[in-house]
Amino acid sequence: MFALFENPRLRGGIHAEEHKSETSPHSIVTDFPLPKKLYIPVQQHVGKPAEPVVKVGEKVLKGQLLAYSQGTISAPVHAPTSGVIADVKDFPAPHPSALPIRTVVIESDGKEQWVETSIPDDPYQLSPEEICERVGAAGVVGLGGAVFPSAVKLSLGRKNKIHTLLINAGECEPYLTCDDRLMQERAEQIVAGIRLMLRGMDAPKAMVGIEDNKPEAFAAMLAASQDFPNIVVAQVPTRYPMGWDRQMLRYLTGQEIPADGRATDIGVVVHNVATAYAVYQAICLGQPLISRVVTVSGAAVAKPRNVEVPIGTLMSEVLAYCGLEKSKMARLVMGGPMMGDALPIAEVPVVKACNGILALSHADIDEPPVQPCIRCSSCVTACPVGLLPLEMASRIKANQLDSAVDLGLKDCISCGSCSYVCPSNIPLVHYFKFASGELVKRQQAEHKSEQTKRLIEDRNNRMERARLEAEAEALRAQEARAARLAAQQAQQTQAEETA
Repeated sequence: MFALFENPRLRGGIHAEEHKSETSPHSIVTDFPLPKKLYIPVQQHVGKPAEPVVKVGEKVLKGQLLAYSQGTISAPVHAPTSGVIADVKDFPAPHPSALPIRTVVIESDGKEQWVETSIPDDPYQLSPEEICERVGAAGVVGLGGAVFPSAVKLSLGRKNKIHTLLINAGECEPYLTCDDRLMQERAEQIVAGIRLMLRGMDAPKAMVGIEDNKPEAFAAMLAASQDFPNIVVAQVPTRYPMGWDRQMLRYLTGQEIPADGRATDIGVVVHNVATAYAVYQAICLGQPLISRVVTVSGAAVAKPRNVEVPIGTLMSEVLAYCGLEKSKMARLVMGGPMMGDALPIAEVPVVKACNGILALSHADIDEPPVQPCIRCSSCVTACPVGLLPLEMASRIKANQLDSAVDLGLKDCISCGSCSYVCPSNIPLVHYFKFASGELVKRQQAEHKSEQTKRLIEDRNNRMERARLEAEAEALRAQEARAARLAAQQAQQTQAEETA
């Protein structure tokens, strides 16, 4: 009955336990002690990894280029502090696998000496191309988790004639409040970044969507943008996953992104609110993306806080600063508890994609036993994409992956809403992640099979060509011998007749 009164622009979603009050009242910690060593991976973005330009033993300044971007879809990385390049080696990545990736290690000298920066006299007089160039050179990527190079999105926005820049400030994941505090404390800088992004895309207006559980952030952004009528700050309902760009876009604009399309198809580009702040730093201050605000929380953390830390700081050092109680920690998560990554070790670096470090206790991750499905359809109601989670899971259990794909498996965003509301505690999202991985394996196997088949066909074709060429060569040799023999016989006959 109550569903009849729901906003038609909302679809699915859940009201998860927020756990935001532990960190939201506290100001961002900006005096985090500078680590002795920083570990900066060259792959912190979607696309090709950056290529190091520094060598072991080389002295570097804060903000100096460490690795340049390769190709269009890539982003450079810079030195978060001054010091000496201690090593360029493989180091565990902040990923569930903890597999090593190429990493630049800086031994800090404690001087925090900046490289010479270029700051324009009037940033708003820069051309759209110059803005995109500076944002790209600063290594700015999407800080909402996608880490797509921001300069590319700005350029695409200009080419696709975008009419709206949508700033996603939903921050719907439980525990996370880094964007909330950023808006409360640095709203004017964020608005400046939004204005620069609008110019970079040559777009007429921007909309900022903030969940209504962040009244202080909403008030701060509203005040900061009051002189700019082309920037609209709006509240959206607090409902996970409102931070999903399609959900946010649907609610604020009433438009729907096609299933196989992108926001640019309907004239919208979506950026995270922290990305707007990074754009401000890149252009107005001449500073590359070398630090970020991270929410440190969880039952195993004695002093939950939002901390601004240099990129490359080990998570173990950040946790120690916030009073980690190791005996209580049962799981370490990078990001939020719904869509974040569980990490096997804490000795991995903070990267551009890291918006949260959660040290969860056994009580936080307690999983009740799975019970038989009662066909309540709660998962269907909760799915923000409008899928049939239980039916997809049934197909996956029966190894009917193609049938699950027909039901929309590839549209699943793995938000975990279905698993959260299931009264039978069925880990539905685990089935979907497993199936997605299996599909990737199948595609890789099919690709490998096609490559093998093509190589075999190429070899057979080469062998056939070689055989035909050999036969043709033998035939030519035979014809040449026959011609020589005929010539010799003709000469002999002529000689006999002459004699």
